Amino acid sequence: MAPYEALYGCKCRTPLCWTKLGKRRVLGPELVSKIENTVKLIRYRLKVTSDWQKSYADLKRKDIEYSIGDQVFLKVSPWKKILRLRHKGKLSPRFIGPYHFLKRVGSIAYQLELPPDLEQIHDVFHVSMLRRYQSNPSHIVPVEEIEARLDFTFEEEPIQIIDRDEKVLKRKTVPLVKVLWRNHGTEEAT
Repeated sequence: MAPYEALYGCKCRTPLCWTKLGKRRVLGPELVSKIENTVKLIRYRLKVTSDWQKSYADLKRKDIEYSIGDQVFLKVSPWKKILRLRHKGKLSPRFIGPYHFLKRVGSIAYQLELPPDLEQIHDVFHVSMLRRYQSNPSHIVPVEEIEARLDFTFEEEPIQIIDRDEKVLKRKTVPLVKVLWRNHGTEEAT
């Protein structure tokens, strides 16, 4: 497709704009054939470029199908002034979920079972917005008893000092201590 046709939706009707500036030219069959050759060259180059870009896009594209009952993560796109999903800013999550499928809509769209706090979002999503959730027992976080106050806050209490170190700067040394906290595992020691 020619650039003019792509922009305006119809073929260019005037060949006058494609002549070079300089001497006056007589409009005739030579000019028309030259313009037709130019149009063919433009179409050929656009097709080559489009095929080249498509070949790179096809490397990343894969046919993904989900069955009813599978769990998936939903990709959160950085929508501005429309809707923000729970968090905003640089550290906001890229995927939220996991959510269950309700049904397949068309060949590449799926309807998800969303929680009530996301009811303002349409529940049908394209396959590219979804990532499969692989169930893993380590993802289940055990809920231990935490003594919470009436305002739903709790106080962190140190249990043990695991490690000591000193960081040497140019003019001073800073003592560093690794502490194990109550209600946290050794992986979460700070």
